[in-house]
Amino acid sequence: MTTYQTRWSQFGVLITVFFFWGFVAASNDILIPVFKKAFDLTQAQSQLVSVAFYVAYTVGSLIYVAVSKSIGMDLLNRIGYKNGICLGLVISAVGTLLFYPAANAGSFTLMISGLFVVGLGFSLQQIAANPLAIVMGDPRTGSQRLTMAGGINNFGTTIGPLLVSIAIFGSVAAGGTEASIESVKTPYLMLGLAFVLVALFLKFSSVPNHIDLESVTESEAQDTDKLIHKKSALAYPQLVLGMLAIFVYVGVEVSTISNLPAYLEESHGVPASSVAPFVSLYWASLMIGRWTGAAGAFNVGAGMKRLLMLILPYLAFGVFLAVNAIARHDVSQFFGYAFVIVLMILATLASRGNPARMLLYFALCGIAALLIGMATTGRTAAVAFISVGLFCSTMWPCIFALAITGLGRNTNQGSSLLIMMIMGGGIVSWIQGAVADRIGIQMSFIVGVVCFAYLAFYALRTTHVLKSQGIDLDKLSIDGKH
Repeated sequence: MTTYQTRWSQFGVLITVFFFWGFVAASNDILIPVFKKAFDLTQAQSQLVSVAFYVAYTVGSLIYVAVSKSIGMDLLNRIGYKNGICLGLVISAVGTLLFYPAANAGSFTLMISGLFVVGLGFSLQQIAANPLAIVMGDPRTGSQRLTMAGGINNFGTTIGPLLVSIAIFGSVAAGGTEASIESVKTPYLMLGLAFVLVALFLKFSSVPNHIDLESVTESEAQDTDKLIHKKSALAYPQLVLGMLAIFVYVGVEVSTISNLPAYLEESHGVPASSVAPFVSLYWASLMIGRWTGAAGAFNVGAGMKRLLMLILPYLAFGVFLAVNAIARHDVSQFFGYAFVIVLMILATLASRGNPARMLLYFALCGIAALLIGMATTGRTAAVAFISVGLFCSTMWPCIFALAITGLGRNTNQGSSLLIMMIMGGGIVSWIQGAVADRIGIQMSFIVGVVCFAYLAFYALRTTHVLKSQGIDLDKLSIDGKH
């Protein structure tokens, strides 16, 4: 097999866009209560902030497929990957500009329209950046590179809400608790300027504009005679099953955190004003897991990789503690979480770099965490539900890498179809809410158990599907080669 080296200078530029996805997505949670009060909205109406943002991914993906069909070739192959990301950043910048007239007019509709346009831009960025991160170096470390990019994304989710909250409400030390729609303009206009600057920086960077997907696919296969070449990405079972996997993965990740505040208030008496550090730990758990999984992407020896797997998660945990200490939250109550992180590290080590095995182990851990949360009370149950973030952490890169492996020239189409399924975040959350109304909030987490069960099935099934196409994941795995 040809040996590739990860192009770190190019990859370092690319992952800046991953940071912004996380920064904006998590910052939306700050906008919801601001909009609810300013526009006198119901709880359901305030959730249109999330609906507008996540549905934009689906709409953007459908537009991508339609445009590709109308021009008779894949859009990214026509305009280039780097150009596609830059165009997506400009589209997102236009969305942030809408906040200015929306604030002046006091229009909630225009506000969420701005978020929708930001999401449209993000969808094009994701379609281009995810496969680019996977192929930007050794195919054997593709999922680990995407995990590393996800870790940068979650750094954005960790500090984004804090910075946007300070920008909207004022200094934490000053005790600001009120915000006007006018105060939303400045941070989002600055965000739009940042989008434009990153687009310019990316445009003149060394990030490749075109990649040879066919040669990448051949490098993935141990038996090229078994490779299949289809006209449509939908002809590949690993992708079709992977679309549902992305749907339920984003679903369980978002629905767990969406329903956690209600559980904490109902079962533990934690008021809404005190729930922030618990929510922050959930998002930080995703960062902790992704920083752990990213250790496999470094071009170092096996011993150093294992050492990084021990150091990086606690470094990420330290970031969570520091950020929340700055926000004047009591972080001492979370020190014991350091022991829960050990379980995630063990599962990562046991996977030996195989994305299917990692997905299987993490899905089983997620099932166990939810069942423990449903069967216990007190701090044990709360920690169990929060730890779902740890076990969701590396699922996106694992599913994404498995779903587009072997697709060749259909990779971009497959990527757009996967991005489209991000809508699962809204739909599964709504389903769990409906189940909670019937059987109670604590038992409603059974919805997440079902999601994780499918992900375990996908991990097992896709291993056999790819093997039939001449791709052995253990041999492709960087840690599986001895």
